[in-house]
Amino acid sequence: MSVIRLKTPLGDDILDLHAGDRVELSGTIYTARDEAHMRMMEEKIPFDPKGAIIFHCGPVVSDGRVVAAGPTTSARMNSLCGFLLDAGVKAFIGKGGMSGDVSSLMRGRAVYLAYTGGCAALAASRMKLNGVYFEDLGMAEAIWEIEVDNLPLTVAMDAHGGDLYSEIMDSAQKSFRSTFCPG
Repeated sequence: MSVIRLKTPLGDDILDLHAGDRVELSGTIYTARDEAHMRMMEEKIPFDPKGAIIFHCGPVVSDGRVVAAGPTTSARMNSLCGFLLDAGVKAFIGKGGMSGDVSSLMRGRAVYLAYTGGCAALAASRMKLNGVYFEDLGMAEAIWEIEVDNLPLTVAMDAHGGDLYSEIMDSAQKSFRSTFCPG
């Protein structure tokens, strides 16, 4: 399987992606967890959201550089991301997927990219810190503007309703039923 190279800001080329595609991402991304999402809802989005990517992550930053940047569980932001999609955000990065409601909101306009938990040092090795917004929220909750270079990701939820997490769950349930509930 070939790797698809993406560059920010993203455009409608993401509509060609399908769940399971491997991508390498370069360009500017923004970290945001719960508090940052709520602050952006209350005040305003402090960066241009058109074609932007939100990484659900609370990075460890020291001496002006990203030391570790592992994904946080994206489902915590299920109810907090609709306004970002409406503003033009084209992708979320995280772990664990998002709800069917979010999948519906992404249909025809955005994707969810999965990054493996436990690989925070690998992610950091491909990152350069560009700035910070809402620094008063603290290191984990602030929005960090980060330049990434060929960050390896997997399309887990596409703009067509494809969802790797749902496919895996369905497959596991079928396997369980056929093994433990035959007949």
